[in-house]
Amino acid sequence: MTGSERGGEHSSRGRVIVTGGTGLIGRPLVAALAAAGHEVVVLSRAPVRASGLPAGARAEAWDAATPAGWGDLADGALAIVHLAGESLARWPWTAARKERILASRVRSTRAVAAAIAAAARPPAALLQASGISVYGDAGDRVLDETAPPGEGFLPEVVLAWEGASAGVEERGVRRVLLRTGVVLAAHGGALPKMALPFRLFAGGPVGGGGQWLPWIHLADQVAAVRYLLDHPAAAGVFHLTAPSPVTNAELSRRLADALGRPGFVRVPAAAARLALGEMSVTVLASVRAVPARLAALGFRFRFPTLESALADLYGRRSPTPSRR
Repeated sequence: MTGSERGGEHSSRGRVIVTGGTGLIGRPLVAALAAAGHEVVVLSRAPVRASGLPAGARAEAWDAATPAGWGDLADGALAIVHLAGESLARWPWTAARKERILASRVRSTRAVAAAIAAAARPPAALLQASGISVYGDAGDRVLDETAPPGEGFLPEVVLAWEGASAGVEERGVRRVLLRTGVVLAAHGGALPKMALPFRLFAGGPVGGGGQWLPWIHLADQVAAVRYLLDHPAAAGVFHLTAPSPVTNAELSRRLADALGRPGFVRVPAAAARLALGEMSVTVLASVRAVPARLAALGFRFRFPTLESALADLYGRRSPTPSRR
């Protein structure tokens, strides 16, 4: 039985507030929560543009910086799932962009924490998005949830992001930190951008190709969030990454095979740094993260290997669920 099949097995229904509910992860998560019978409230800076929400879900306005106008909804809620934050993929990383990346995460998280602090009956749980980039460039070391943080801009962002909600446990709220890898989806996120050079017969490894990439299929990402929501024993840091991270070279081979394209055009590290500037750390840093705590909790990935994930996303075949 996969995580997605087991995720709602013992769940109680209630109000779940979702920030970032119209994004890559948010939309399918909102749909899954609504289908499970939850009352879902999507917080959006432009609720009129939050179209296509399923029955059982509605949008409410917020400014991504305060609990004004929505904070009362936290009172008696089952959970808040906090996914909002400025995209890392917008280039270049100017000083102003870096400030927005940090501030959007910290301010919005403080707003969520403030709503929890003001609630007479705080939510049972806060599930907060976070980044696997907290480990910086860790080389070939296998990283579980006990690994220390690295150095650099992204680790600093993640630590400040996570720290902004640290006080909610004092209200008895179960806090889950979702350190997520690269989420693979066919029609959004990083994968279409990674696939484009291959489609143009210009794809291949970046840098030396030995850097490790932690990834997760979108379906497993959504299933894992629901699984952690439904398990009252789950608290603290969890890696939302597939159990088989791959090197950049293996990613290139698998992606080329899935697309039926060659994958031999190597991009030197110096060229990546010249083109992307500081943002090049997102493709050159090595993070060999594994989901040790998620596996210990009993979650089973539907797509445990990159081959099975790409086969699903590009319509080749349906993989057999993992029996880990």
